[in-house]
Amino acid sequence: MREEEDKAWQRLDKFLFFARFCKSRAMAGDLIAQGMVRINRQPTEKPHAKLRPGDVLTLPLSRGVVVAKVLALASRRGPATEARLLYEEIA
Repeated sequence: MREEEDKAWQRLDKFLFFARFCKSRAMAGDLIAQGMVRINRQPTEKPHAKLRPGDVLTLPLSRGVVVAKVLALASRRGPATEARLLYEEIA
């Protein structure tokens, strides 16, 4: 049962790190703890919030506010080309 849960969802801080939105999990955790990240329009302050494919993230980055739909979950932080396949930016 534990394996099914791990494949169905991922911690928000881990996803932000693996998808290369943040340079470290600690940085991702700080961004989330400040209440600056939204999942499906709902603000969250929990780095351990469950993120699933199909969820929509809203987060502030240095290039502006990014809205992205989660397409897949990752098991590691790969190269940028691989990370880009995890989400789709919504204009």
